[in-house]
Amino acid sequence: MFAAMPKPLAAGEIETALAALPGWAYVDGTLRKTFLFGSFREAVSFIVRLAFSAEALNHHPELRNVYSRVEVALSTHDADDQVTARDTELAAEIEALSWV
Repeated sequence: MFAAMPKPLAAGEIETALAALPGWAYVDGTLRKTFLFGSFREAVSFIVRLAFSAEALNHHPELRNVYSRVEVALSTHDADDQVTARDTELAAEIEALSWV
């Protein structure tokens, strides 16, 4: 038996989700946010915490880290790299982890 493919969110659904996700934006077909920490150590600590949430949801973001900056991009590969409810759920979990 195959699992149903995640359904991409409509533009209005993405806008509604973003209203509850401060600092997140819909850019180039992904949900994105840049987090700025006080040090490299803090940034990496955030990435490690984020990894546990992502693994628990079996949904993995694109990450870019330069010193104290962590850039996160979310889309669902199983939905042709479009934004789905899985992305908004992970964004909310990431937001709850952040202390900046």
